[in-house]
Amino acid sequence: MKITIMTLFPEFFDSFQTTSIIKKALEKKRVEFECVDYRKYTLDKHNHVDDTPCGGGVGMLLMVQPIVDCLKAIKTENSHVVLMCPQGKTFKQSMARKYVTTYDHIILICGHYEGYDERIRDYVDEEVSIGDFVLTGGEVAALTISDALIRLLDGVITEQSHLDDSFENGLLEYPQYTRPVEYDGKKVPEVLLSGHHENIRKWRLKESLRKTYLKRPDLLENREFTKEEKKFLDEIIAENVK
Repeated sequence: MKITIMTLFPEFFDSFQTTSIIKKALEKKRVEFECVDYRKYTLDKHNHVDDTPCGGGVGMLLMVQPIVDCLKAIKTENSHVVLMCPQGKTFKQSMARKYVTTYDHIILICGHYEGYDERIRDYVDEEVSIGDFVLTGGEVAALTISDALIRLLDGVITEQSHLDDSFENGLLEYPQYTRPVEYDGKKVPEVLLSGHHENIRKWRLKESLRKTYLKRPDLLENREFTKEEKKFLDEIIAENVK
């Protein structure tokens, strides 16, 4: 997979490429990652990429010409173009999976200033947000999405790690513990020390359901429960009522 970031601030992504798992993924050539400064595509002699809104208003808008010319220069028939925008659909783990399995090249366009010239939207495949809030620019959102994609690529981290992640099976991840077995009077649940794999599996499923029920009940609204999950959830609801 190739990820291209269209940004006014390529240096924002320097540490991202030289740290931890992402660094190793790049070194192993599991992903190609590049940042393109779309200011270089402006035709303005002063390298302006923004201008005042037609009809008046506060702030400055990114101009259509530099962004679209940059996009045309780097886009291929295999590219999927994503506009970072608070008006877009909220990015989710299922979207990360879709991107990794469907597209060879992802282009993430980072905005800045007050917003975009509306005509820019005609040249993208979709608009994506990372939440209902506004940032100074799209770089943080693009970095977040890039991280979510890269960790899913083959050979970056183990497949088993993915399977246990929150949201992968529609639930939040179960509680995790490591040594020491007891700290400040708080103990690791006995079942996790038992070595009984089936009991551990059942405990983890129930606790995953419990976390989801208590923290993100919206994730359960349209879920088709197995008989085992329904039994555990009924127990959790009864326990929570007491």
